Amino acid sequence: QEKLVESGGGLVQPGGSLKLSCAPSGFNFDIYAMGWFRRAPGKPSELVAAISSNGDSSYYTDAVKGRFTISRDNDLDTLNLEMNDLRPEDTALYSCAKSGGPRFSLAPHSYDNWGQGTQVTVTS
Repeated sequence: QEKLVESGGGLVQPGGSLKLSCAPSGFNFDIYAMGWFRRAPGKPSELVAAISSNGDSSYYTDAVKGRFTISRDNDLDTLNLEMNDLRPEDTALYSCAKSGGPRFSLAPHSYDNWGQGTQVTVTS
């Protein structure tokens, strides 16, 4: 059974940093692109970052460019999201998601498995 489990969320002050991790199981991690989505209260889910199956290409939404870094370790089966210079508007439930193939897509329907999410709250 495919499963994704996120960790690393928490409460942080503006300007702070967090590193989110996603532990996949039940599928061959290294042949699928992966993404990080976030959902803030009252807002639709948003693709924050995505990475191809071999890590050679990535995507960031404009709001996080230069502050967030997505990475993966296919030997350790781990997906990470390093978040720096966090802002109150980054507050959301962050979930990792598995794409349907090796190249990432910006379309949410292209992701076929999602984790439960980890909460990130940025507040002073």
